[in-house]
Amino acid sequence: VQLQASGGGLVQAGGSLRLSCAASGTTFSMVTMGWYRQPPGKEREFVASIVSGRDPNYADSVNGRFTISKDTAKKMVYLQMNSLKPEDTAVYYCRLRAWSTNRAFWGQGTQVTVSS
Repeated sequence: VQLQASGGGLVQAGGSLRLSCAASGTTFSMVTMGWYRQPPGKEREFVASIVSGRDPNYADSVNGRFTISKDTAKKMVYLQMNSLKPEDTAVYYCRLRAWSTNRAFWGQGTQVTVSS
């Protein structure tokens, strides 16, 4: 399984970015797709997750500002980030968890920097 994240960059506070994650080497069914982030000097934390047929889950800190979505046919997962804040600055990782094995796979991370 390979996950390729992209779309990070530098943006001013209040701006928007859209992250993308392409999955390969796996089916896109019976998996949980998620986004996590690791702010400078801090632990990696949950941002959002999505499962087909269920409502997405969001961390309280991003709820109402970020939207996770996926395109099963393209094996892509997205994170639309609006109203960005400096505290959203982090390396963002996409994650796939396979239900059959409960094994998790991580992408390489993409840097998001929000300037004040």
